[in-house]
Amino acid sequence: MTWAVVPAAGRGMRFGGEKPKQYSPLAGRTVIEHSLRAVLNHDSVDGVVVALSHDDGYWPGWREIGGKPVITCVGGTERADSVLAGLMALPGTVDDDQWVLVHDAARPCLRALDLARLLAVGQADPVGALLAAPVRDTLKRADHLGHSQATEPREWLWRALTPQLFRRGGLTRALQAALRAGVKITDEAMAMERLGLRPCLVEGSEDNIKVTTPADLPLAEFILGNMD
Repeated sequence: MTWAVVPAAGRGMRFGGEKPKQYSPLAGRTVIEHSLRAVLNHDSVDGVVVALSHDDGYWPGWREIGGKPVITCVGGTERADSVLAGLMALPGTVDDDQWVLVHDAARPCLRALDLARLLAVGQADPVGALLAAPVRDTLKRADHLGHSQATEPREWLWRALTPQLFRRGGLTRALQAALRAGVKITDEAMAMERLGLRPCLVEGSEDNIKVTTPADLPLAEFILGNMD
């Protein structure tokens, strides 16, 4: 069985106003509730730990969703701090060899089939896996004046999505090593890569979007309204 960690703290969790973006209303719920339900709806997921900002006054106090436990802890300014706090807050029954999902609080459009595929592929891999999407756009390298210098090959480039799936102990050690080295980790796979490990890329839906601006909310509502 699997637990999930959802980082919901840090400087990147606001649109610019007072309320964190994960509490924005979306299709009758909030962004974060959709994100939590998307992982908790899978039968193999036992519960979730949400890492909150120390001054989060908007958390509704959920103790369970869909009959599964919801635990909270205090996160940090950076993503790695929050994920590490969430890993430390997992129940004692979750040992170092157990698989843990990490999912963004602002990704409400996770499809059930993508999550099922990630769990199946990731748990069969010695390192773990992450949802990702192949880059399809033409990529340009710019100079310091904003002029195009070159066209970059895209054949081996993917956009990292979430959830990402790793064993609790391995991910904990990878994040701790990155923090000791002063490296800013942008996702969990990066922490594993620093140790010479190679997570498996599992192709996920392009519409597993991250809500980063208010303009993303109508798109997310459209996607949710058209999910199977």
